[in-house]
Amino acid sequence: MNDKKDFEAALKGKKVPLLVLDQKWHRLFAIHGKTDEISATEKELDELLKLQGKYNNELKNLKKLKSKIMSNIVANMGDDGDENRDKDKQLIDEINEKADNIEGELIEIQKNIKAVNDRLMLLSMDYFSEKIEKNKLESKEIDDWIANIRVELKKNVIRKQNRDINNREIYSYLHDIFGAEVLDLFDIEYDDPMVFNANNANTDNANNENKGN
Repeated sequence: MNDKKDFEAALKGKKVPLLVLDQKWHRLFAIHGKTDEISATEKELDELLKLQGKYNNELKNLKKLKSKIMSNIVANMGDDGDENRDKDKQLIDEINEKADNIEGELIEIQKNIKAVNDRLMLLSMDYFSEKIEKNKLESKEIDDWIANIRVELKKNVIRKQNRDINNREIYSYLHDIFGAEVLDLFDIEYDDPMVFNANNANTDNANNENKGN
């Protein structure tokens, strides 16, 4: 794993996306899945985001309530209901205090979200850098195997050509010496068209010479 200080320095000034909300990040794990540590960190980040959403909704509702009370105060400014105005002001003070507390909580949650998200990024980078190195090694091994197979293939192609040439010569000489009938008795066959055509040509030439005599 990389040094934490190096990692923090590399991230400084850079906007790291929330990984749990990034479908491309999830697709990275489609084949091999996530490690237990990555899954646990992902869950931790999910919980923080849920808590952030909860506090944001509470803050939104408090602002709506405050706005409603303020409108009520303005609407009743000409009335003599000092007691009601005092209650409304007290409610606003309570709302302001609660909103301040929630905003303070949200600041801490946002810091935690960034810290956990950075940790999740570090875990992901370590995981995939190791995966990339492993893939490189396996790719090199496959390259070496392919190179060796190519060499062996070339050797075997030459061996095959040599065997075919040798068989062609043997069959051709046997055919010229003993003839096709004798070769058939020994079940010696050769399906190479070059040999077949050459032997037929030799046989035709021999027959024509005999006719001429």
